[in-house]
Amino acid sequence: MVVIDQRRIGGNARSTIGTITDTWTYLRLLFSRIGSPHVGESNHFSFNDPAGMCPTCAGLGEVVVSAVDRFLDLDKSLAQGAILLPGFGNGGYWYSQYAEIGSFDADSPLRDWTEGERQALLYGGEHAARLGTRPPTDYEGIVERFERIYLHTSDNLSDRKQETIAQFTRSEICQDCRGDRLNEASRTATVLGYTIGEMARMEITELADLVQRVADPAVAPVTAALRDRLGAMVTIGLGYLHLGRATTSLSGGESQRIKTVKHLGSSLIEMLYVFDEPTVGLHPHDIKSMITLLQQLRDQGNTVLVVEHDPAVMAIADQIVEIGPDAGADGGELVFQGTFDELQTARTATSAALAMQTPITTDPRAATGAITVANATRNNLNNLTVNIPTEVLTVLTGVAGSGKSSLATELVTQQGAVVIDQRPVSTNRRSTPITYTGIATPIRKLFAKHSGLPAGFFSANSEGACPDCKGLGVIYTDLAFMDGQETVCETCQGRRFTSDVLRHRVNGLSIADIDDLTISNAIQQLPDRTIRKALQHLGQVGLGYLRLGQPLTTLSGGECQRVKIAKELRDTAEPTLYVLDEPTTGLHLRDIATLLQILDQLVDQGHTVVVIEHNVDVIRHADWIIDLGPGPGKHGGQILYQGPVAQIDGTVTAAEVIPSSGIQR
Repeated sequence: MVVIDQRRIGGNARSTIGTITDTWTYLRLLFSRIGSPHVGESNHFSFNDPAGMCPTCAGLGEVVVSAVDRFLDLDKSLAQGAILLPGFGNGGYWYSQYAEIGSFDADSPLRDWTEGERQALLYGGEHAARLGTRPPTDYEGIVERFERIYLHTSDNLSDRKQETIAQFTRSEICQDCRGDRLNEASRTATVLGYTIGEMARMEITELADLVQRVADPAVAPVTAALRDRLGAMVTIGLGYLHLGRATTSLSGGESQRIKTVKHLGSSLIEMLYVFDEPTVGLHPHDIKSMITLLQQLRDQGNTVLVVEHDPAVMAIADQIVEIGPDAGADGGELVFQGTFDELQTARTATSAALAMQTPITTDPRAATGAITVANATRNNLNNLTVNIPTEVLTVLTGVAGSGKSSLATELVTQQGAVVIDQRPVSTNRRSTPITYTGIATPIRKLFAKHSGLPAGFFSANSEGACPDCKGLGVIYTDLAFMDGQETVCETCQGRRFTSDVLRHRVNGLSIADIDDLTISNAIQQLPDRTIRKALQHLGQVGLGYLRLGQPLTTLSGGECQRVKIAKELRDTAEPTLYVLDEPTTGLHLRDIATLLQILDQLVDQGHTVVVIEHNVDVIRHADWIIDLGPGPGKHGGQILYQGPVAQIDGTVTAAEVIPSSGIQR
């Protein structure tokens, strides 16, 4: 069985589309065999090998440099803390070496200094030598001292040092290799007149066409394998990417499609392939490519199982299996199995949702102003300047790779928006809805009130904890050189508390039973206003089925995103700019209406909401849409339409959204 999910590929700074798909290996072989001039073996074209990597950036293509513009507050004097770096302010370790050497006026705002004085403060050297009162001979400018202490040390960096580096540095393209990652010799070799770096920057579609021209029989097997792999990426709709792109920058949907590449053209048959929502990140126009892939795998003699909510994928399925009738403890039953036509006449949640269609917004909310994204050139954006209307719901649309995520990233960078994405809420397995919402203390107080015992007895980290497992519920056995082993505590049977504590109940529930309550049940059964108020927003975003003790590490990307939305509904008072990345991920068609109500609630509270989305129902509900395209990659990056959704016309998005086009979802 092969499971192809949406987990982001991630990786480190050295992981690229070329390395993860093995296409870089084929390119390296190609250049080592027929590259001119001849450089050496294939490792000379590897940026992960000392034989090939650029010595300046160690094969990363980027270098970390000081963000000098963040070092000083020109409106303050040295005495007032004009040097913003840790340890340089008044009273800091290095303060006296600038303020008390007689070369600088410590009481005048730096804006009143001459440019030469500011340069001397920052860089020392010849700038310091020109000062009227020269600094001591061992004087170091702020930049030199900062880089020596923070950037030129090889020891393990403390969390505090890492935070300082993140705050006062930025990454820039390596000036020697210009992002190619390779040393000078490897950058000079060419095939068909192109260097390997130039090929890595080509769109995959363009590179696939170029490789067809390699006719040397000595490398025929290499070029055949490279053509097949590039062709697979084009087939699956990733032709707009390039091999040099970092895997850390890929969306969940792009990551999933990258994983499928190695299975295209595979000679294996009778395999079971499991896809988890393969249409995530795809515009309705692009779903045809994914459907073609699924059908190809089936027709090769494989069994293909798809977890999916998109009607277009349901329509081509040979069999549909619906599980329900509801979520969580209310689900888990087979409610339908049959063809798509049979489903449409069945009485299930899915058939009911398929019969409904969100109306197009014809009376959009009026904007109170605008937020500007100016001169955006990130990735494929074509020097865009866009006004985002405030206090309305704006949806960014367009085919996959058209520039939606790039525009959203620019919006966040330029305006400081709050991003509500699908990344994990927590990496701590002890983090649960109880800890996340802060209701642990109210729960303990509730049990203390009913039992007469101190609240500490109802904490698994305090007096009431099982003495043998220390409130963990499991016993960990260290097996030295073998993997450790966890077993359920025999004393408390995994319930974490002493028997005396477990005797006390609230509405028939012991403190150990609380973990098994769903959020919806807890709202009904726990007689405490603070608890109900803390949980109600999780219920509103459709997560009432989660258990209070369920580790947040087990949530899907869509569930994580909805947990974050609930937190913003609960905590945010000031008007805020929110950016959401495909919030319909993981949602059943029936639940999209609930999501739209939540987005409306954010807007009605005075917030500005910008959503990247392909779901037709969300697009139809928008007050304002910005449609990018016309194609992916270098063929996109332009604004095709911006305005009320009811007036969009002439784009592939319009064909999916406007019923009069004759194209339904």
